[in-house]
Parts: sequence; structure tokens; C-alpha cells
Amino acid sequence: MNLSLKKTLALPSVILALALVAPAPPAHAASKEIIQLQDQVQQLQDAIQHLQDTNDARMAVLQHLIEQTSDNVNRISQSMTALQQQVSSDSQNSQVSGQIQSLNDSVDELKTRVAQVNKTLQDLQSQLQNIQTPPAQQGAQPQPGQPQPGQPNQPGDNSQPQAQQQPAQPQAPPADQLYQSALTDYNGARYDLAAGEFSQLLQAYPQDNLAPGAQYYLGEIDFRKGNFPSAIQSYDAVLEQYPGSPKAPAAQLRKGEAELRDSLRDAAVRDFRSLIQRYPQSPEAQQARSHLNGMGVRITPTKPSAYR
Repeated sequence: MNLSLKKTLALPSVILALALVAPAPPAHAASKEIIQLQDQVQQLQDAIQHLQDTNDARMAVLQHLIEQTSDNVNRISQSMTALQQQVSSDSQNSQVSGQIQSLNDSVDELKTRVAQVNKTLQDLQSQLQNIQTPPAQQGAQPQPGQPQPGQPNQPGDNSQPQAQQQPAQPQAPPADQLYQSALTDYNGARYDLAAGEFSQLLQAYPQDNLAPGAQYYLGEIDFRKGNFPSAIQSYDAVLEQYPGSPKAPAAQLRKGEAELRDSLRDAAVRDFRSLIQRYPQSPEAQQARSHLNGMGVRITPTKPSAYR
């Protein structure tokens, strides 16, 4: 009896000794992993910030280069205007005038390309900013009672099936992209393709800043094809729909020249005189004076005498 009692009393001591000898579970293992994960997240954030700083610096350099290019294009345009003002005789300088017009077309194309590069740069900057912002929440949950997409109506649902959706109409490219492509085709003498692109721009963006130029070049295409009545209509559209556009003086000049080609001498004289009156300091007014001088017509109409 005493021996059994001693064994019973010794059993808790053995258990306690085993508990002390056994290795303790890693109490701080989870905390250590969290700390390591936090360090990795901080390193990733530092790398992202460094990348953002590098991109900002490069974007600033690109923006500066674009601004310099735009300034150079504007100076070229001013030089072309000064060169046009030196053209004084249409009969002797018709070839020079045509070359100047071709250079003006090239300058317009260059301006469009610079604007497109600037827009691309701005879009890239917006995308980089979106990377920094947290993702937006998912879309709103469907209202109770509404079947989710891909699931049939539940039994007892009296809602009518939705009407079949019409196919979406193809969206037109951006106005500056359309204009640049059309101007490139125009300079390459691909007149039918250019006319389609200019017409598409007018249909999709009738109030855009590039719309007057598109309408003007439609007249230029008809002029080069020898379709002078249609060219006159296009130039008239520029003067009527966009009277304040920079293309308005050129449109009135070319309208008068198309009228001359179409044997509408009196109409041409009226347009040349109107151009000189409305834009007296423009290069187009100087060319209109040359036309009138070559025709032997007074620049200002003779006032009728008050006495018979």
C-alpha cells in the first residue's frame, strides 16, 4: 500500500519534469514573419517612389523638348508668313506661291504631330498617376430581385426579358489623329483617301478647332482635281461656318482663284476686294491685290458719280 501511494505521488513530478525538458513552441515566430513582411513592403514602396521620381524627371525633360519644338514650329510659321508677304506679282511668282502653300501644308502637319505627341505624353502622365492611386471599389452589387448576368430569371419572376442590344457603332479616331492622317494623304496626292478622312472629321467633330482646316482642304482637293464649283462650295462653307478661323482668309483667296478658273470673273473680283477689305494686312490680301492688278482691275470699286 505504501509503495503504490509513493508511485502515485511521484507521477506528477515526472510530468512536470518532462514539461520542463520539452522544447517550448516559438512564441515570437509569427511576429518575426510579420516584421519581415513589413520590411519587404517598405522596400517595395521605396522602389516605387524611386521609379516615380525617375519618371517625373524624364517627363519634365520630354515636356521641355516638346515646348521647344512647338516654339520652333511657330517661328517657321512666322517666317512663312513673312515670305508670303514678299510675293508681289502673281503672274511672275505663281510657282513660288504654290511652293509656299505646300510648305504651309507641311507646317500644319508638323503642328498636328507636335500636338499629338503632347497629348500622348499627357496620357502617359495620367496613367502613371493612376498607378499611384488605390484601385476603386468594385461596381455596385445588383439590386435584390434582379437576375445576375448569365443567370436565368428565378421562378415567379414576372420581369420581362431585356431587349436585345444593338451593336455599338464604331467610334471615330481622335480629331488630331484623323487630321494628321488626312493631311499626310493629302500631301502624298492620295486625294480620295484624304477627302474621306477630312469628311469623317467634320462629321464626328464639327465644332473642333481642326474642323475649319478639314473643310478648307476639302476645297483644296477639289481645286487640284479641277472640280472648281465643288471647291467654291467648300471654301464658302469655311467662310460661313467658321468666319473667325485662321483659314478664312486663305479660303476666300482660293475661292476667288477657283472662280477665275471657272470663268466667273466678276465673282472673283468681288471676293478679292472683300478679302482686301476684311483682312487688309494678311498675306492673302497681298496676293488678292496682285490678282486684281494682273486683271487690270482697281482694288477699290469706282464710286458712281452723283451727277449724270
